[in-house]
Amino acid sequence: MANHKSSEKRIRQTKVRRLTNRYASRTTRNQVRKFRTLTSKEEAVKQYPAVCSMLDKLAKKNVIHQNKANNLKSKLAAHLNSLS
Repeated sequence: MANHKSSEKRIRQTKVRRLTNRYASRTTRNQVRKFRTLTSKEEAVKQYPAVCSMLDKLAKKNVIHQNKANNLKSKLAAHLNSLS
């Protein structure tokens, strides 16, 4: 158990941030999975900017690494281009 007020506060802050990060990353992962199952080009063109935006926000908040976000966006763009 924490002995200092500041460490107790830090524990509370960490818990809230962890939950927020988990929610954001889980939501983004679900959107990426949903995007990969799309077969309609029009629907994929609509969804792509939203998914990329979510990935950029996670990278900006250091939830995921910037390179990981870029790699995912690249794979999604390749999937989008493969649709006809």
